[in-house]
Amino acid sequence: MKFSSTFLLLIAFSVSFAQYTTPGTGVDWTLDDIAAASPTTITVSGTTYTLLEDLTIAADDILRINTDLTLEIEAGVRITVLGLGSFFVEADAVIFTAVNQAAPYDGFRFEEFSTIDIQNATIQFGGGLQVLTESFVLNNCVLLNNVSGVATGATVTLSRGIPVITNNDFLFNANPAISSGANQSVSAIIENNLIEGNNQSNNNRPQINMGATRLNDTLKIRNNTILGDRDLDQAGGIAVANLVGGALRVIIEGNTIKDNRYGMTIVGPNSYALIKDNIIEDNDTQVNPNLGGSGINLNAPTGDMTVDATGNTMRRNLWGVTIQGPVDANFGDDADNPGLNVFSENGNNGEIFALYNNGPTTILAKNNCWVENGEGTLAEAEGVIFHQVDDPTLGEVIFDPVFCETLSTGENTLTAFTMYPNPAKNQINFQNQNNFETITFYNLNGQKVFTQNLIEGTNTIKFNLNAGLYFVAFDGNENQAVKKLVVK
Repeated sequence: MKFSSTFLLLIAFSVSFAQYTTPGTGVDWTLDDIAAASPTTITVSGTTYTLLEDLTIAADDILRINTDLTLEIEAGVRITVLGLGSFFVEADAVIFTAVNQAAPYDGFRFEEFSTIDIQNATIQFGGGLQVLTESFVLNNCVLLNNVSGVATGATVTLSRGIPVITNNDFLFNANPAISSGANQSVSAIIENNLIEGNNQSNNNRPQINMGATRLNDTLKIRNNTILGDRDLDQAGGIAVANLVGGALRVIIEGNTIKDNRYGMTIVGPNSYALIKDNIIEDNDTQVNPNLGGSGINLNAPTGDMTVDATGNTMRRNLWGVTIQGPVDANFGDDADNPGLNVFSENGNNGEIFALYNNGPTTILAKNNCWVENGEGTLAEAEGVIFHQVDDPTLGEVIFDPVFCETLSTGENTLTAFTMYPNPAKNQINFQNQNNFETITFYNLNGQKVFTQNLIEGTNTIKFNLNAGLYFVAFDGNENQAVKKLVVK
C-alpha cells in the first residue's frame, strides 16, 4: 500500500501534538483518574506514573496530587493548567522527572487566572515553570538540573501578581533560578531559599533576575542563600531592573550572596530599594573590574532612584559599592538610617574600593566601618572611598563619623536579638540567652556613653541619656550584637 506525502505529514502532525484535556466540568482529578479516563496519556506501575503526552487541565477542573509518587514525563511533553483551572501538590514527597534524563520534558505552563500551589516536590530534568498566573505558591521544593523548555527565561519565570516562592532549593539549573519580564509587573515574595549554581548555560544573567514591580506592592527578596559556581564567569547574584517604565519597589534583606560575578545590582528610574543586613562576599568570578564584581551596584543614569542601605557586610568583592548616575543613596545618616555597613578587602588591581561614587550626587554614608579590623580613622576611610576628593566632577561621600569599634565582629553577629521598648525613655529590657557579658551605648560620634555588666536571663538596664539615636553593643566571648536605640 502506498501513502501520499500529505497523509504521512498528517500522521506526523497528529502524533507530535497528542494530548489529553480534562473536560472542564468542575471535577477534582487525580493521576489515577486521568489514567483511567485516558490510558494513552498516563500509565501506572505502583507509585510510578508515566505521562506519555501533553496534559491540559481545563478551566474549573483541578489536578490534585495528595499521595507520595513519582511522575516520569516523556521527552517534550508539557503540563498546562488553563485559566480558572487548579493544580495542587499536597503530598510529602512527589517527584517530577524525565523518563530519560538526557531527553527532558517541556515543563509546566500555568495560564493567567489559574491557581497553583506546589508543596514538597522535586522538579528535575524538565523545561521549568512558566507562571502566567497571579495565584502561585512554590514551597519546600527542590528544582535541579532543569533546562530551557516552556520557561526559557529561568527555572521559574513569573509574569504578574504576588507569587510566593519560599523554602526551596534551586540547584544547578541551566537558566537562572527565578525571573520576571522587563515589561511585566511582579512583586514576588522570594524568601528562605537555597539558590546555588544556577545559570549553568553561563549567559550574562543573575541567579535572581527581576524586572519592574507593581506600583503599590513591594518585591521582597529576603533570607536567601545565593551561591555561585566559580567555574561560571557570567552568572550574577541578584538583579532588579526597571528598564521600560513602570515602578520598582524592592526590599533585599538578610541574604547571603557569595561567589557570583557580582552580588546585586539595582537598575533604572522610578526605583526605591531597601538593602539591609546582607552578607555579600567573594563576588568576583569574572575577574574583570571593568565589567562587574560589585558587592552592590546602583545604576540610574537618568536619576529618580532612592536607596537606603544599612547593616550590610561586603568582603572581597572587586568593588564594595559602585554608584552610577545621580542616585539618591543613603548608607547612613543622623536620623533614620544607622549605617552599620562593614567593608573589607573589596578591591582590584592592587587598590581597595569600598565605595566608588561615579555620579554627581552627594552620598550620605555615616557610621560605617570602611576597613574591617582597621584603625577606624577618617584618613583610613578616605583611602578606600572614591568621590569628589579624587575627581572634582563627582559627588561627595560624607562618611564622618566612622563607626568600627563594635561592627568588626566577624560573621556571628546576632541580627535576631531584640530589646524593648524601642523607643525608650530611661530603661530597656531583654532576655540574655546568648552569653552576653556587657552592654555598651555609643552616640552618633562613636563615643562610649554608658556601659554595664550583664547577667544570664532577664536584664533590665536603666540609663539617663539625652534624647537621640544611640547604638547599643552587646558583647560576649561567643556572640556579639549591635542594635539601634531611640531615646525619647
